[in-house]
Amino acid sequence: MATVLLVIHLFVTLALIGVVLLQRSEGGGLGIGSSQGMGSFMSGRGTANLLTRTTAILGTAFFVLSLALALLGRGTGLRGSILDTAPPPGATAPAPTLPAAPAAPSVPTN
Repeated sequence: MATVLLVIHLFVTLALIGVVLLQRSEGGGLGIGSSQGMGSFMSGRGTANLLTRTTAILGTAFFVLSLALALLGRGTGLRGSILDTAPPPGATAPAPTLPAAPAAPSVPTN
């Protein structure tokens, strides 16, 4: 169940990103939301209304799916700390041994 909701959540997220990028911002954005980019298919106002409504629907679906996934995964987390448990036997590696240092050359004294 959670996997199905997670896949739907991914599709809604990607669609929401795409719809937000299509909208025309004050700076012009991608410019696809304007009437010049759509040709004679829809007017500028109709395109803006469609994108605004689509954004609201996808945003609502995003929040509902997020809450549903949070409620489904509520009891599945492990409690406690990793410091509270003992390491499994044989999990510790022996300390590496360092090679012996070469002997310093002796200096004759007179």
